[in-house]
Amino acid sequence: MSTPPAPQPPSGQGPEPHHPGLPSSPPVWGAPAYGYPVAPGYAYGYPAAPGFSGFAVASLLVGLLCLPPLGIVFGVIALVRTAGGRERGRALAVVGLTVSTAMTGVLVLGVVPRLGGYLDRAAVAIASQRPEGRPVDSRALGVGDCFNVEGGDLFGADPRPYRIACEEVHDAEVTFAGALPLAGAPEDSALDRAARERCWMAEDDYVRDTWALPADVQMIYYGPSEEDWRDGYERLLCVLGTPDGEHRGSLRVREDLTPEQTALTNTLNTVDRARLGSPDPEVENALAEYREWAGRVETELGREARLLAEPVEPAASAAAAAQLKAVEASRAHWRRAARARGAKEFRVAWDAARAPLDPETEKVLRGAFGLATTVPEWLSDYVEGSGPDGGGGPSSESI
Repeated sequence: MSTPPAPQPPSGQGPEPHHPGLPSSPPVWGAPAYGYPVAPGYAYGYPAAPGFSGFAVASLLVGLLCLPPLGIVFGVIALVRTAGGRERGRALAVVGLTVSTAMTGVLVLGVVPRLGGYLDRAAVAIASQRPEGRPVDSRALGVGDCFNVEGGDLFGADPRPYRIACEEVHDAEVTFAGALPLAGAPEDSALDRAARERCWMAEDDYVRDTWALPADVQMIYYGPSEEDWRDGYERLLCVLGTPDGEHRGSLRVREDLTPEQTALTNTLNTVDRARLGSPDPEVENALAEYREWAGRVETELGREARLLAEPVEPAASAAAAAQLKAVEASRAHWRRAARARGAKEFRVAWDAARAPLDPETEKVLRGAFGLATTVPEWLSDYVEGSGPDGGGGPSSESI
């Protein structure tokens, strides 16, 4: 076998010269390399396309759907960022800015005036709810003070008083402000009863001629609860209020009452308080308490009888005699009730004791003494009641 001839180098190139001392190696031929050297940190290729402007989209959506002024801001930002081709969406930015500007104009010309009118009406409504007067702490109120409350709601959980002169229209007038005359740790029922009785007495002392009170006036009291009492809060506030209307002027005692008128109103008011002071439990469960109560009523009727037996003006003598006769008849039945041996006997005596005291007889007496003659609704209800549990009383509310 013959050996093929060795390959020849390309034209114009000779064999690599041999350097003495180095081993000789056959030459290696291949395709030549083409290109340029690349600097470190750089790469070459096609540049990436610029991103789409989110502010352009936001400008159109915000301006069209919810807050046009903010859409204007987004549109301006989008125009700046799309300048020079850094971001795409310049046309959309122009549309968003235009729409936002137009919608802002619509808002200014159409909605803002209506909003202004609404705000004006709301301000007037708020102002109308704010009562006339100067806001004060309820503990700063004293006897004779008149005040208003927000919305005229005297039965709120904690109405804030606005003190005002009684000559102005007001919601309520204070008849008593002070501590309850109780000791120990009374329960809610005892606190409520003591507050009611104290406020009735305060009303009688404040007004005297209680039949002269307007029909819409109610006795309202703000007293401590059992928990308040344990925490040391013992203050009671009694007021005469008109929750269903307005009142102007003080309800305080008439300054022109004569000594005779004053003595009569004091006596009649005391008898009313005694008659209305029945115990809370059923008579079957508290006969001893009811007998004691009947004894107190009989005692107060005795005081009225002695007053009526005194000499009076001729014009009032007939009326006084008629009232005295009714009082003595009622007093005898109360005396029987105080000695009753059972609940049934007590109820029979109580019913009989109520009948003689006709409001019409007292009306004539009051008229003869120059006092008010409008029979209070509570007294009519009391007379028409059906026993110790069914009587009435002056309108009152506990808060």
